[in-house]
Amino acid sequence: MYYNSSPIYLIVILAMVVSWLIQWRLKSKFSKYAQIGLQSGLSGRQIAELMLADHGITDVRVISTEGQLTDHYNPADKTVNLSEAVYEERSAAAAAVAAHECGHAVQHATAYSALQFRSAMVPALSAVSKFMPWILLAGVFMIKTTLIPLGLGIVLFSLTTLFSFVTLPVEFDASKRALAWIDKRGIVTPQEHAMAKDALWWAAMTYVVAAISSLATLLYYVSIFMGSRDRR
Repeated sequence: MYYNSSPIYLIVILAMVVSWLIQWRLKSKFSKYAQIGLQSGLSGRQIAELMLADHGITDVRVISTEGQLTDHYNPADKTVNLSEAVYEERSAAAAAVAAHECGHAVQHATAYSALQFRSAMVPALSAVSKFMPWILLAGVFMIKTTLIPLGLGIVLFSLTTLFSFVTLPVEFDASKRALAWIDKRGIVTPQEHAMAKDALWWAAMTYVVAAISSLATLLYYVSIFMGSRDRR
């Protein structure tokens, strides 16, 4: 049986195009919502600190980091890292991002299983990512003589694909916690809540597309492997 990889290859290209479009749309949304002042007058830093305090989290620091859309929570040193704009801004976009990253801190504090699983995978993935591309490249070049390098590369790449899918519930849950808290705490008005929800939805879509793209790429390598094996 001959495995035709062309459809999967097209899916990979399509995923790349869709990813670019979503990234563009995400930046457009955040730029738009960043121009609308928050009626509560709170900055991203103040919102983050308030959310942490409300959840009884006292060992996490809120710090500013360089760049745009570089916001993240670091469980290793327990810091909520907000991009410079989000840290100082008083907008629906800043409120959404700050609360979302604190949502990860809450997950960490409450031992959210999906976050624990993802965090446990990080050391292995950090090591794998250094040599996996070279193994896959060697596997493709050596495919006529041996399938071992390509097979090993596929196994390693499957870990990155698994990681991308494990990330999805972590991100969606953090957004859910963020939106529930800013609404309950009265941080945003109903209109601002809708903007924050929209911004977080587009941010979540970047992870969805990344997961689909990773799966499509994995299937592409698998199809090459299977096709080569059947031709032997």
